[in-house]
Amino acid sequence: MSELSRHLLLKGIEEEVYTGTPDGTIVGISHRAKEALKGFQTEPDCRNAEFVSPPIRDYEELGCVLMGERRQFREWLKTEGEFTLIPGATMSTGDSTQFHISDETNPYYRYIRDTYFTRVVTASAHINIGLDDVETIMRASRLLRMEACLFLALSAASPFLDGKTTGFHSQRWAQFPHTPSYVPLFESHTDYVNFVEDAIVDGRMQNGRHLWISARPNGENVPHELNRIELRVCDRIDDPQHLIAITALTEARIHQLQDDPTLDPLVLSRIPSATRLDDLMEINDQNNQAVMKSSLNAVVRHWHDGERMEVREWLEIYYHDAMITAREYGFCNYLSPLREILDEGNVAIRWLEKHKEGKSVNRIIQDAIPEMIAAEDEHRLRVCK
Repeated sequence: MSELSRHLLLKGIEEEVYTGTPDGTIVGISHRAKEALKGFQTEPDCRNAEFVSPPIRDYEELGCVLMGERRQFREWLKTEGEFTLIPGATMSTGDSTQFHISDETNPYYRYIRDTYFTRVVTASAHINIGLDDVETIMRASRLLRMEACLFLALSAASPFLDGKTTGFHSQRWAQFPHTPSYVPLFESHTDYVNFVEDAIVDGRMQNGRHLWISARPNGENVPHELNRIELRVCDRIDDPQHLIAITALTEARIHQLQDDPTLDPLVLSRIPSATRLDDLMEINDQNNQAVMKSSLNAVVRHWHDGERMEVREWLEIYYHDAMITAREYGFCNYLSPLREILDEGNVAIRWLEKHKEGKSVNRIIQDAIPEMIAAEDEHRLRVCK
C-alpha cells in the first residue's frame, strides 16, 4: 500500500439486486441464495438479494471484491436454472401488485410487507465510509443529506415500473417509504440518539436501523456506537466503474469535511439562524423531489444560500473540487468515470431515450443484461489480477 493510500478511508458497499431470467422476468430466489452463499442476505421480498463488501481502503481491491461477489452470485444462479441478475432499481418488468415474502416466519419482514408492501421492493447501492469521531459522523450526515440530490442525479436508474414509464428518473426514490416521515438535521450525536429512542418508543421506528433516509450514521450498535456514515440515496449502480467513481466522490467530500470541519450546513449556511433547520429541510425535500423526477436535468437550490442552480452546474463544481481533493489523497483516477455520466447521461436518461425511440421496456432491460455482464467482465480483466 502506498503512503497516499494509507490516508484513504475504509469503505464498504451494500448492493441490492433483482434476480430473474434473461428475458427480463424478475423471479424471487434470494431466500435460496442466503442458504447457499456466505455473506448474501435476503430482503423482505425474495426478488431482492443483498451482498456486502468488507471494509476496504484500496479502490482496486474494493472493486474486485464486489465483482467477485457478483460473479459468485451469477455462477450459483446458473446451478439453480436459467437465472441472471436484472439491471435497474425498480421492478421495471415486474409485478408490483404482489409481495413475495422471503421468510413468512420473520416478524419484521411481515411488518414490512403489511406496512409498506412493494414500495420497499427496490434495488440500491449503499456506500459506507468509515470514520472514528462521532461528531464528524454527525457532520457528515448533515452534509451528505443536504447534497444527496447530487448522488441521486448521478445514479438515477429507475424510470420504469411494471413495464411502463413512471414520469420519474428515480421511481425508486419516489416510491420508497422514507421513515420516519420527518427526520430533522441532527445537531449532535445526543440529538440523534434521543430522536431514535423516542421514535422506537412511539412506534415510528421498529429498531435503530429503521431510519430510512438519504444518509445516516451507522455502526454496530446504532444509535449509540457509530463508526461510519452511510449514503443510502443512490439507485442501484450496475456499471462497476461508475459505482467506484461515485464511492470516490463520497470519500472526497468526507475528506474535505475532515480537513475543514466548518464545511457543515449548520455552520456555513446563510439561511437565517432562527429558521435554519426548517428551511434547510425544506430545501432538501424540494431538491430531492426535483431530482427524482428529472435527475441531471433538474433545477435545485443550494443549501449554502438558497439560490437556484442547475444540477449539472452544481455537479461540475462538485466534480472539479473532488478531483483536487482526490489528487491530494491519491485516488483521482477513480473519479474520472463520472465524466461519462455528466457528458452522456445517467442510466435513466439513456433508457428513456431508447424508449422514446420506440424500444419497449422489456427490450431495454433485456439488452441491459448482457451489457452489465460485459462491463463486469471488462472491469475484472482490466483491474483484477
